[in-house]
Amino acid sequence: MRAWWLVASLFVAAPAAAEVPYSVAPGVFDPSKPGDLGLLPAPGAETITIFEPGEATDRFSNGVVLMPFKGRLYAQWQSSLKDEDSPDTWVAWSVSDDGKRWSAPKALVPSGPGPKMHSSGGWWTDGETLVAYINVWPTGFQSGDGGYTEYMTSRDGVVWSDRKRVMGADGKPVEGIIEQDPHAIGDGRTVTAFHVRPGMIVAPFYTDDLLAVSGWRRGRMVNLPHDGKVSRELEPSLFMRGRCVVMVFRDQAESFRQLASESCDRGETWTTPVLTNMPDARAKQSAGNLPDGTAYFATAVGVDKVRIPLAVTLSDDGRVFDRSYRLRGKDDLQPLRYPGQYKRPGYSYPKSVIWSDWLYVAYATNKEDVELTRVPLRELAK
Repeated sequence: MRAWWLVASLFVAAPAAAEVPYSVAPGVFDPSKPGDLGLLPAPGAETITIFEPGEATDRFSNGVVLMPFKGRLYAQWQSSLKDEDSPDTWVAWSVSDDGKRWSAPKALVPSGPGPKMHSSGGWWTDGETLVAYINVWPTGFQSGDGGYTEYMTSRDGVVWSDRKRVMGADGKPVEGIIEQDPHAIGDGRTVTAFHVRPGMIVAPFYTDDLLAVSGWRRGRMVNLPHDGKVSRELEPSLFMRGRCVVMVFRDQAESFRQLASESCDRGETWTTPVLTNMPDARAKQSAGNLPDGTAYFATAVGVDKVRIPLAVTLSDDGRVFDRSYRLRGKDDLQPLRYPGQYKRPGYSYPKSVIWSDWLYVAYATNKEDVELTRVPLRELAK
């Protein structure tokens, strides 16, 4: 069992505010209450199942991403029969008119062929065209070689174009896997990150292409020291604080706290990532801003690899996160029903979006059920 002093150390104050982009106020999480960390449930929250596995279906799901488009809500995720990152992985999508009732999954991209693997890259839209990003791993995920990003477009959310490569401002394809969390930061600019190859070395990117399929430029950021072909920073999302963009990373060094960097020149240059005191179970996370500017994290805030609870944590000023609500906890976690490689109980890879007066957080429960929890925006106001 993890020593008490080590668990408690995750909740001590972070370095001075000048040294880190943000911190969590003392007492927000209670390490003496493992499982739910003492968090109260989010008021008005509703949990909805998009896809539930069965004996005749695939039994592995992960990487769920939502996007509103022309009055409907779209979900994308990766699916396979049994194991994570296996060659039979394919990219699924579903659609809903109200966020509660969902269509049966269809294939955006099928599996294979051979060792090639496709995974969920998320969405983007300019309001008139829906973009589906597809991450392509030419030699499979397990090879460690990394991959690149393709995209498909649709004007009606039904009929899709052929796949093309995502392009850089230099006219060449971007050699990296896009993170599932692009954000518009104003004046037509979009910021996200790619995991560039060889391997998966995270790097901020930005573009002024409204469709975010071309014109990508790499921001300047010095990565922390790491071994091998995977950077210490991984799978980021971001929120805005005034004119500055704050990028939040999973820490592969297993601190079980978030890393963070910031840019105050529209994503062109970034500070070297630093360790914060925000707990993180290394399950991806999703940062953003509510309509009133409040910054938030939707993340599994466990203090180890147990991805429980799933919570939304908020800050009025983007510097001190002083309140958090439980979205899903240990007491309402369904059993893991089917065996599979890398499957374990918990809430994996949350991603969020705001639609129709709700904050939606989508995730894979036990890497089986494709689910979302939504909270009325009015209930998140302080």
